[in-house]
Amino acid sequence: MALCAPSRRLVSSALTRSTTFSTKQSNFPRHSRTIFSWLRSSTGSKANPLDPRANPSQKPVLPPSESPFQTTGDLAPSSIFEQEDGASESPSQPSPQRRATKTTRPRRRNPSLTAPALDPHPLARQRWERKILIRSLHRRFRIRKSVQLLRTERSSVTKSHFLETSIKKLGPLARQIAGKPIEDAMIQMRFSKKRVAGEVLKHLRYARDEAVVRKGMGLGNVVRDGEEKDKEKKGGVVILKSGRKRVVEDRTGIYVDQAWVGRGSYGRAPDYRARGQVYTLRPPTTSITVLLREEATRIRLSEEKEEKRKSKKAWVPLPDRPITAQRQYCMW
Repeated sequence: MALCAPSRRLVSSALTRSTTFSTKQSNFPRHSRTIFSWLRSSTGSKANPLDPRANPSQKPVLPPSESPFQTTGDLAPSSIFEQEDGASESPSQPSPQRRATKTTRPRRRNPSLTAPALDPHPLARQRWERKILIRSLHRRFRIRKSVQLLRTERSSVTKSHFLETSIKKLGPLARQIAGKPIEDAMIQMRFSKKRVAGEVLKHLRYARDEAVVRKGMGLGNVVRDGEEKDKEKKGGVVILKSGRKRVVEDRTGIYVDQAWVGRGSYGRAPDYRARGQVYTLRPPTTSITVLLREEATRIRLSEEKEEKRKSKKAWVPLPDRPITAQRQYCMW
């Protein structure tokens, strides 16, 4: 069966229709041509959309780096890591880039972004504040001694991960470092022959670093922001539990006040025996917790103990008191 091909007239008419449709479609105005077409006709040159003189009613568009709504976090002025952030430049003459960022970048922070972490339950916080206020009113705003000590003296409690040892082996090491300065305790664990002493040494180093960074302990004569250097605060004499006296020069020195161990879970390990038998071993795990305090706390405890000893009355075998219940004749 033969196919009937279209004639030349049909092909030419189809081509003319396509060309006319394309020309008509190209005559439609484009959006990119009509936005600033009146600017081109008035100025005769290409207008800049960022130029405020081209359109006075339009606000200038700022780049993202100069946007006033951009808020970023930064280190606090009293942070100990501020020096590391700008260690390459001197504090008196900062670089032009850092000076520009300080002038252009605002230090405002959006509280709604930090609220989920800092204030997750606002209603519970308000109830707690109301409860504490009522309690302080009942006490006439007098602070208990325990609360006053928590506000004035620093302490840090650090618990280690579970070590592969038993309480019987880790307990003597905890009693060995208790009551010693942190440096002396680390020296004891460094030269100890016990296998777990190395893990205790690592934990002591971590506890010391955490106490310095998070609690601000052991900073010596460093003056913090808003505080004045107190020259009257000097060292003192500390009476240890053994009865010996020790001279303390730095009141901010760190010492191990308490150290205790805690039992962990038991593991499972195979113990291959003769004739194809396999026993199950239960290796124990134990954690160690240290309580670090400053020497100022031990000096206060020693002074209170000495005052209590001085105020105590002397003991006498026969106290001088009036004789009562006496008769002039016998009662039998």
